[in-house]
Amino acid sequence: MPAIFNALPGLEVPVGAISKSLAKMWSDTAAKGGPAPANDDAKATQVNFVLHLGLSCTPEDAAAQFYTAVEFSRRYPSRVVVLCPLGDDAGATELRSKVYGECFLGKSKGDTRCVEFVMLSYPLAAREFLENQVSICLSTDLPLYYWAHRFTDTARLADYRYLLTRARRVLLDSATAPADALTYAWPRREAVRDLVYARLLPVRQSLGQFLSRYPMDVLNSGLKSVIVSHGAEAKAEARVLLAWVKERLDNCGDTRAYFSCIAPAGISPGVLALEFTYDGQKKFSWKGDFRAGHAAFVADFGSGRAELSTALSLLTPEAALSEAMFF
Repeated sequence: MPAIFNALPGLEVPVGAISKSLAKMWSDTAAKGGPAPANDDAKATQVNFVLHLGLSCTPEDAAAQFYTAVEFSRRYPSRVVVLCPLGDDAGATELRSKVYGECFLGKSKGDTRCVEFVMLSYPLAAREFLENQVSICLSTDLPLYYWAHRFTDTARLADYRYLLTRARRVLLDSATAPADALTYAWPRREAVRDLVYARLLPVRQSLGQFLSRYPMDVLNSGLKSVIVSHGAEAKAEARVLLAWVKERLDNCGDTRAYFSCIAPAGISPGVLALEFTYDGQKKFSWKGDFRAGHAAFVADFGSGRAELSTALSLLTPEAALSEAMFF
């Protein structure tokens, strides 16, 4: 079904005339008095960005990710290609394309920036022609970033080796990706970034800043267990948080603590919590609720009880993209 392609905005054009159609789109917009690039400087593209929508993506989800890419491109002007695959039984045999453009103000009133999108709908039978078409749409002298969203089979992505090997970063969201996505033998494993990890940046920073006031040996000495608890809406974040805490503690020295991720009965959907237990009187806990937007620390490492309340949030989708791409 071409549902996700149809759900995206833009003007449908012949695949062989994408460049001409983009130019005509801007000239028509300008003729009607709409915002259009006055010169090439208005399209100061910084990166190539390919958003690959998987077969399990709904039209609503496709539109949401498209506008996330738009918001990202407002900050980092991009040449964006959106790939919309069709199922094996879709019956289509040819590529279809749309073009979309948008202009917005930059850092100053006279600074106008314009971005261009190309949407490609393709049947799996025509996949062998896709690499050539994508390469034509991209700028040859800019880095490439590839975001695979809601793909159903990790192994099937191996068919897109051109994108996997050329991309500076391969982005995925382990909250919606197949279970083996993070352990799969990617062609360039070092380039893979998880958007769950990226959007947890405010949480990681808050925990790191609080715990950094204590010496490493104090944190590790007598540590028995590290438990991350989560509600239904924070399962992926809990898994990623636990792995991050374990890595940080291992870097502090040898630890034989028990690490576990649990979802207690009755816990609120947006809750994420972290607790250290020790042999002695030491204690540490952090608990946040993403729905409520706040979190609280409680700690006692032998120098007195400390309590702290803080705001809590995840990075916005477009900010998580930039975090995963560039850092």
